[in-house]
Formats: sequence, structure tokens, C-alpha cells
Amino acid sequence: MRHKPYGSYEKYIKRPQDFLCALLAIIVLSPVMVITAFLVKVKLGSPVIFTQERPGKDGKIFKLYKFRTMTDGQDTEGKLLPDDVRLTSFGKKLRASSLDELPELFNMLKGDMAVVGPRPLLIRYLDRYNEYQARRHEVRPGFTGLAQVHGRNAISWNEKFDWDVKYVNHITFLGDWKIVFQTLITVLRRDGISSETSATMEEFMGTETVTTINTEQDRVVSNNL
Repeated sequence: MRHKPYGSYEKYIKRPQDFLCALLAIIVLSPVMVITAFLVKVKLGSPVIFTQERPGKDGKIFKLYKFRTMTDGQDTEGKLLPDDVRLTSFGKKLRASSLDELPELFNMLKGDMAVVGPRPLLIRYLDRYNEYQARRHEVRPGFTGLAQVHGRNAISWNEKFDWDVKYVNHITFLGDWKIVFQTLITVLRRDGISSETSATMEEFMGTETVTTINTEQDRVVSNNL
């Protein structure tokens, strides 16, 4: 089913606004990005920028840019060690501050991403979504989103997808900017950086049951955005 924009903001304003916000942020934060790149080079070596293919709008694959936060540590068989082993204390600080995600500003300039939207996840998850969960790909993925300001990695996958779909159903100017300001608070408080059992978030293995939206609950959430 083709996504229908909720209103004129989503249809005509959101993309130009994302471009201008990303451009302004790159200019203002360029000193921070240069310093972060230097520290990554010193602490973790090359490459400074970590790139990984992720699915975007309509499942279209793009290259996501982030500052590197892990080492290339391998076991005796040449396989990468678990994330919690390769994630250094420096890398944890980068993630806690969200500085590792600043290169995604260039993804926003290119149109791969938006400022606000469902976070881009791994390609291998595409075949694991049920029909309801797959709706998160009806819009551009975002630098932040409803799931990030309602628990980040501390909530379950089902809860994340519920927030993602609720966002897809109701995209507004005030809602986007509320999420942006809530994100700043979340980052300052360092809320939800890790799940209870993982340095980042556990692997999503799929959901057998199809989740349905509670219309009344969704209306209440939308009105509070």
C-alpha cells in the first residue's frame, strides 16, 4: 500500500526543512565533527567513518554514515567478537552522547534520511517484519523518532515498531519539533542507551503475531505529539 501524506506539511514542507536543518547543523557542528573524527582516529584507528547498508523508504537500500565506535577485534577463527567486547569505553561515550551519529547529517542532505522518522535498522530484518511492522518503511528513516524518545534501546522491539507506525500515521510540524526537543533531553539524560541484556539492542528475530493499532489509543498519542 502506497503511503499517503498525512497533510501538506509532510507532502511539501518536511523534505526541504530536513535539508535546511541538516545543512545548518553541518555548518554549526563542523568543529565538533572534526574533533570527534580526530579522536576516533587516535583511539580506534581507521576507518574513522563506519558505513553500513540500511533499508530506507520503501525498502530502498542506502549507505548509512556513522563515526566508528568499535574495534575490529576477532576470534581465532577470524570472526568479529561480540559487540559488547569490541565496544570500547570511548565508543560507549560517543554513543551515549549520540556524537557517533553526526555523519548521518550527510544522509539527510542526500535525501536518504529525515530529521524525524523510524530509525534505519538492518537489511536482514526486512524479511522478519510482519505486515504491520513493515509499515515503518513507508516514510524516510530518521535521525530520531518516537521510539527514541519513548525508551530508545530500553524498550522491546514490538514497542519500538508500535511507536514507528504511530509516527507514520500522523506526521505533523509540531509533532516533529516536539520529538526533536524531546531527543535533546533524552541525550542529555543518557536514557535508554542499552537494553538490559545487550550493549546496544538484541537481534530482532521476527514476530509471529500481527500487531494491530488501537485506534482510540493512537488518537490520544497523536494529540500529545
